[in-house]
Order: sequence, then C-alpha cells, then structure tokens
Amino acid sequence: MPASRRLPTRRNSGPHAISECAKGRAYLALVLHAHLPFVRHPESDVFLEEDWLFEAIIECYLPLLQTLQRLHSDNIPFRLTLSLSPTLLSMLGDDLLRQRFGRHLQQLRKLVDDEVGRTRKDARFNRIALHYRQRLQQIDAVWQQTGGDVPAAFARLQEADYLDLMTTAATHGYLPLLSLQPQAIHAQLQVAVDHHTRVIGRKPTGIWLPECGYLPGLDCQLARCGLRYFVGETHALLYAQPRPRCGAHQPAYCSKSGVAVFGRDPDAAQQVWDRQRGYPGHGDYRDFYRDIGFDLSPEHLGPFIEPDGRRRFTGIKYHRITSLANETKTPYVIDDALHRASEHAGDFLAKRLQRLSVLRTFMPHPIVVAPYDAELFGHWWYEGCEFLEQLIRQWAQLPTAAMELVHLRGYLQHHPTHQVLQPCASSWGEGGYNQYWLDGSNCWIYPHLHQAAERMIALARRFTQPTELQRRALNHAARQLLLAQSSDWAFIMRAGTMTDYAITRTKRHLSSFQRLCDQIEAESIAVAELEQGEQRDNLFAQIDYRVYAD
Repeated sequence: MPASRRLPTRRNSGPHAISECAKGRAYLALVLHAHLPFVRHPESDVFLEEDWLFEAIIECYLPLLQTLQRLHSDNIPFRLTLSLSPTLLSMLGDDLLRQRFGRHLQQLRKLVDDEVGRTRKDARFNRIALHYRQRLQQIDAVWQQTGGDVPAAFARLQEADYLDLMTTAATHGYLPLLSLQPQAIHAQLQVAVDHHTRVIGRKPTGIWLPECGYLPGLDCQLARCGLRYFVGETHALLYAQPRPRCGAHQPAYCSKSGVAVFGRDPDAAQQVWDRQRGYPGHGDYRDFYRDIGFDLSPEHLGPFIEPDGRRRFTGIKYHRITSLANETKTPYVIDDALHRASEHAGDFLAKRLQRLSVLRTFMPHPIVVAPYDAELFGHWWYEGCEFLEQLIRQWAQLPTAAMELVHLRGYLQHHPTHQVLQPCASSWGEGGYNQYWLDGSNCWIYPHLHQAAERMIALARRFTQPTELQRRALNHAARQLLLAQSSDWAFIMRAGTMTDYAITRTKRHLSSFQRLCDQIEAESIAVAELEQGEQRDNLFAQIDYRVYAD
C-alpha cells in the first residue's frame, strides 16, 4: 500500500473512542444505501442481468469491505451507516449466485491476464491492465477471506460499532404509491425487518426508505415494526409542520409516532451527485462507459459475449473521462486519479467543516447527513472507495473537537432531539415527490398492484387454518406480490434502460401471483408449478403470508 495512504491517526483512536459525544460538537454522518433488485435466473446458465450483482460485488461491495477493514486494522475510529436491502442480502446469500459469481470472477481474471499480454507493446495501457490484475487478485482474496459471506463480514464491523446496518423495504417498493392498502406497506416493512434480523443477527433500528419516499403516517408504520429512525429528503424537514428551528441539520421526532427523521444535506449531495459539478465527473477519473466489452473483437472477449452476440460490460476500461464532452478520450492515469480523489476528499471535508462551524454557533450538536447509493462508490465512480478512505483518514488527523464521524444510531443515543413535527411528503427523485415513479412510462402498473394487494389481503384473512400446500402457495403468492412492487421496475421504465426486462419482470410476477390465487381459491394447486416458482424466486424463505392479514 502506498505510504500516502498510511496517515497518522488521532490520539483518541480505538474502537469506542468516540462513543461519548461531547457537548457542542459537530457531526458528519456518511450514509450508504446498498441495493439491487432481485435478479436470479436458474433457468439459464448465463443471464445478462445477473451481471448487475457480479459487477457490484467486484467494484463496490468487496472494495468497500476491504476499505473498512483496512481502516479498522489501522485503529481509526470511524463510524458509517450502511443500509443493506433484503433483496441484496438474499442474492448475496444464495448458493447458486455465489457459485456463478465465483465463475465470473475467474473468467474476468483470465480476461485481464490476456489483456496484460495484448497491451504489452503499449506502456500506457499495459500499466492499467497490470493494475486490474493486481486489483482482481485482491478482490479474490477478500472474497475467499469472507468465505463468500459478505453480509457476515459487514455484521462483524457492526458488532465492533463501526457500522450501523439499516434495512429498507423488502423489495424496495416505493411506499407512498402503495399506500392505498396499509397492509401492503406493513408487509414490505415487516418482511424486511424479519429477514435482516435473520441474516445479520441483530434487529435493525433504522431504515432507508426506498427512494427516500415519505408520506405522512408512514412513520407510524415504521414504529409498528420497531424501526426508530429514517433518512428523508431535505424538504421532508424544511416544509414540516411546524417548521424546524434547525432546518435539516438536526433530526426531529415525528409527532404521531416518535420516530426520528434525519434530513439530507443538499450541499453534500450536490458535490458528489451533480452531473456537471460533482466530483465523479472530473476529467482525471476513469470513464465508465468506454469498456473493452464494446471495443474488442468477440474472439478476444470469449464468455463476455452473449450467445446471441450481445456485448457486455467487462469492467476493464482504459480511458479517462477527459474535461470536455467533445474531447477525444485519453488513456486513464491511475496515479492522477488517486491524487485527485485525495484532493476531492480534502475539499469535501473542508466544506463540511466550514458549514458546521457556522451551524454550531446557533444550534447544539449540528449534523450533516450525507446519504448516497453505495454502488456509486467503486462501480459508477471507480475511485469512490479511495475517496471514502482518504476522507476518513484525513478526518482522523483533525483535532478531536473539530468534527466527529458518527452513525445515525449513535447520534440519537447521545443526542435525542427536542424537535417534534410532521414531516412533509417527499422523495429524492426528480421533482422531489412521486412523479418519477408515476410517469406515463410506468403508471400502468399501479392499478394492477393495488388490485393484487387487495386480493392478497382477502386471502390472508380467509385462510386462517390452511393445509401445508395452501400455506406454501399463499407464501409464494406473497413473494410474487412483493417482487412485482419493486420500485426498480418503475425506475427502469422511466429511465428508458433495459425497459423490456423491467416490463417482463413486472408482468411475470403479477401473472404468477394471479395464477396462484386462482389455484388457491379453486383448491386445485399445481404442485409442480409451485415448486418451480419456489426454486426460481427463492428469497424470504421464512415469509408468512399472514403479514397481510393485520
């Protein structure tokens, strides 16, 4: 590891050095949301959309785990909030997908070895190929170290109090648009809490609301499931009733439930997310879209060409973004990119310190909450994990009183807020409310989802003493409904990427749900079809359909 990444740590380092929050301090909470839709296709030996998971494991989850373990080994007392979605936990724990990931990783390592040979005569590209070979060796080592159990590795960091692991809705359903049936929201929440508890070994106390989507009353549903805090969009607090005294820089308790809401800091968001002014768009960073999977001949790419000839991303990319949209892409220079990531980490830290120094003059214990999709770090922004590590290492050199890194659970434990209010309906989607998930491209799904939820509720109330076969069929109907409700399908339809797949998945789950309900009501359950469905969509093994009866 380069010496520049081994910085001296602060004097009060240690796993519990900041557990006591001093009066008047300022806080920064980094919140990462790790989520992918449930994509598992045992009917096909190779399925393109499963690459979403494999890419995220290689480029985000394992590098993030490696970063956090390195900080832990260096005795740096960081705190981070990380939400792990139930669908992601299900895929990370699935034997078939783990086996396929191992195969994918070895195929990628073979491709990189070939690239080292192919680029030997061009030093610019050969340096990058050698970098990828070393990086994949490290990723493989981390994968072997975890025994393929990534959630357990994150859970160990939580036990040491470095992480606060939150959950999200079971299949990331966009809850404001499911509110016609409160039971549908309750099922999304309760199934999530139960699954998280079984996998992680500790019940979650916080939740990332899918797409930060909130509507008044949702907090009461959270409280019913034992969830005590969530992250809201900035205007969830700014437009609350009554208006908060401290804006979005202190949490508040919802007036009807006592559940706490943290508001997203808009400046921290813009510095990372903004397409034009955000850090990831800098010309020194690696270009995401220029990939050898679309540049090289099919003969060289081997298994990274689909049987039907479709090309795939490999993750091997040789070009930097460059500064101008019409500028010719130039070779990626890793040292320049890592230096830029360190500079950007320092800039981010300085701006948060400046903001907090103002806030602490007129409010006690101000907090800047900086929430992001975890997949941004390492996948979309290749240098993102380096940015996070440098941010935390540079923070560790600050005077103790300047600012503390805190996770959300720890902040509430030591600074229960006195603000009580009703947050405003909101989301972090375009326009700030529901329009991204209720657009002309995707609005057709909601009448079907509402009708299906009504039918599920009626069946759950009717079958109070089912036979074993009926119980299995009812549980699988509940799975199909949850999968159909995933916000990812509506998002993809609106974004216009992989639209056919999103439409197919929505229709497949709704059709499977309706067939199961017909069979249950007719007392004629097709056992072979049920078994096939259970094997294909095998998430939430302990689901209980009666969650819809309440």
